[in-house]
Amino acid sequence: MRKSLVLITCLVAALSAKEIRVGVVLPLTGVTAAYGQSALEGIRLANSLQAILQNGDKVNLVVVDTKGDKLESSSAANRLVSQDKVFGLIGEMTTANTLQVMRVAEDNKIPLIAPAATGDRLLDKKAYSSRVCFMDSFQGASLAKYAFENLNYKNAVLVLDQSTDYSLGLARAFEKEFNAKGGKVLKSLRINSGDKDFKAIIAQIKGLNPDFIFLPLYYSEASLFVRQARNAGLLTPMASADGVADQSFIELAGSASEGYIFTDSFDSHNPSTKLSKDFIVNYEKAKGTKEVPNFTAMGADAYFVMFNALNACVDNLTPVCVNEKIHQTINFEGVSGIISIDKTGNATRSVVLKEIKNQKQVFKDIINP
Repeated sequence: MRKSLVLITCLVAALSAKEIRVGVVLPLTGVTAAYGQSALEGIRLANSLQAILQNGDKVNLVVVDTKGDKLESSSAANRLVSQDKVFGLIGEMTTANTLQVMRVAEDNKIPLIAPAATGDRLLDKKAYSSRVCFMDSFQGASLAKYAFENLNYKNAVLVLDQSTDYSLGLARAFEKEFNAKGGKVLKSLRINSGDKDFKAIIAQIKGLNPDFIFLPLYYSEASLFVRQARNAGLLTPMASADGVADQSFIELAGSASEGYIFTDSFDSHNPSTKLSKDFIVNYEKAKGTKEVPNFTAMGADAYFVMFNALNACVDNLTPVCVNEKIHQTINFEGVSGIISIDKTGNATRSVVLKEIKNQKQVFKDIINP
């Protein structure tokens, strides 16, 4: 009789369990596809590890490709909300495209978590949006301070993409902090996304003879620049932000990437939480390597924070409750480290500094907030 009651109870629970859909809006094709594909690996693995809420409801993912386009990002988010009735959104990767998804989230009062959109003003006047990554101002300023104080670089040249908010924001933050420390930015040189020939800019930089070059660019332009620079005999130390964190940068830049440094959010050789260690074990089982990419970890953390908030609201499962719990995240021990999210949706977390050695990303240092 007791076994029958247990079986009946389990059957009733299973039948009453609901599907909770979370929309995933990422660039899976197009120029930023490497970012989106990496993040999706993390989100899917995280979902395979934690999918059942305390009340038995199951979290399922609905994935849409934005193709790295603003209009596609907006239409994808609208479709997920109106047709798929998702409970929350994760995405996009770049700041400009994430803004499009956020507009949909805000209009429909659906909680959104961005894995890697770092633009400073991204969350201004937003109520239903948040992120698990740091802001450009912290990332850019941290690198500027480290370059001046730890690497002893006293002057620098900036090469920035004038067509992206990401690049402009990082450049402003770097220059402000570098100047405040006593350094000097000799010149800011501008490019546009999609540019392929940097010979003229490289010639200018050779004439300026700086200690250091900061390139707040995405991996496609940064990899071309460093290859052309090294081929032209420009051996000045270079650095970027997390736009080059993907392995694609190394593959495209080849041996020219040796010694390149960049800021990042995660290093798989230095896991700082139990969840991080467990995730790396499961990633190795799935992929055959312990080298968890930065954006894979960030995608996973966006999912885990969303799942944690859903779990905290099982007795009152509404978008309003989930959104409130996300914005009350304190010292969450995620894959990429310890994350706190304030009422504005911004995250407080550390910055990892890496260097490329022998075609691999190697931990160099950590910069705490």
